[in-house]
Amino acid sequence: MTEKSLPFTKEQLEAIISRFPTPFHIYDEKAMRANAQQFNQAFSWNEGFKEYYAIKAAPNPYLMKILRQEGFGIDCSSMAELEIAEQIGMRGEEIMFTSNDTPAYEFVKAMELGAIINLDDISHIEYLEKHAGLPELLCFRYNPGSLKEGNLIIGHPEEAKYGFTREQMFEGYRLAKAKGVKRFGIHTMVASNELDPGYFVETAEILFTLIAEISAELDIHIEFANLGGGIGIPYRPGQKPVDLTHMSNGIRQMYEKIIVGNGLAPLRIYFESGRAITGPYGYLVSKVLHIKDTYKKFAGLDACMVNLMRPALYGAYHHITVAGKENQPVTGTYDVTGSLCENNDKFAIDRQLPELQPDDIVVIHDTGAHGHAMGFNYNGKLKSAELLLRENGEVVQIRRAETIRDYFATLDFEGLGNFEV
Repeated sequence: MTEKSLPFTKEQLEAIISRFPTPFHIYDEKAMRANAQQFNQAFSWNEGFKEYYAIKAAPNPYLMKILRQEGFGIDCSSMAELEIAEQIGMRGEEIMFTSNDTPAYEFVKAMELGAIINLDDISHIEYLEKHAGLPELLCFRYNPGSLKEGNLIIGHPEEAKYGFTREQMFEGYRLAKAKGVKRFGIHTMVASNELDPGYFVETAEILFTLIAEISAELDIHIEFANLGGGIGIPYRPGQKPVDLTHMSNGIRQMYEKIIVGNGLAPLRIYFESGRAITGPYGYLVSKVLHIKDTYKKFAGLDACMVNLMRPALYGAYHHITVAGKENQPVTGTYDVTGSLCENNDKFAIDRQLPELQPDDIVVIHDTGAHGHAMGFNYNGKLKSAELLLRENGEVVQIRRAETIRDYFATLDFEGLGNFEV
């Protein structure tokens, strides 16, 4: 079995903890950059290729600034995410705005920034026109229905709330063209955390075929195909990462066959991966507070599902390393828990680990996407800090931990005294 390693030793972690108390998320810049470069290299055959980092995965402008330097755009789906893009200085076609049930003010903001607007529903064409005007370039999200299988995280396409039907795609492009839209893109996103590279080749084939049919029937040129995200990562030891070269070669074959073969080149290929870019390079660092021995053994941490929701939400696996005990025998079986008043506040159930003691440093792997981002404040628990391990070994704070003052900032305690009951 392949073991998961850490980019820091126990001694280095202890030094970090002396400055920044646990729990915290820490990201590995060097590994993140190398991965981004590998992603770009895999698709270097496609002129104009661009990865739009799905900022929802790790909405921290420091991380996005690093990825922008590697040539990435940003994929946004809310006002706050558009604000991150603006604060970094991103404009125009660096930004892909893909949302659903979108309020008018978000469309207005996306138009202000010159973002590529990717519509989720055919009714949004007139809604966008009414509230913000129509841009020169417009993209539509395709839901292939029964042509593709989804998964637990994103659901089956026919049941998912996202995207146009096939018939609506033709109608939507026809309507947009009649309203004066001059440039077009196409998008789909039908899986999440998928490890089979063939899945994405199949998605490309479906989307390229649709492009050929739309172009022939409506006499429009589609400039780019956004194949979405959903590229998985190996959360479990022994799992293999998606072979990007194999995936890219398969997509290239479909491109040559369908796009080039129908005289539709050039077509820019875009992705909007989040998890695959930063997921493996984030770690939740915590300490054991208590060991409880009742009907089973529980290791209670100073982190909870506020810091990492995925195990409780999806039953997702995240590997756990006990710093300094990597080579000790695995002799204990624990439920690794947090302190929320919810019984599913568990990072692991019946996990085999070395014998644990209070103050042991526990590192939970693969939290660089959908980790801190999915945090919340139930029970009044506060979200943790985010740290960055720089390429030179320096550790800097890129988001401070929340405070009680932050938590109560939206309450008027002064008015409470005059509130009559």
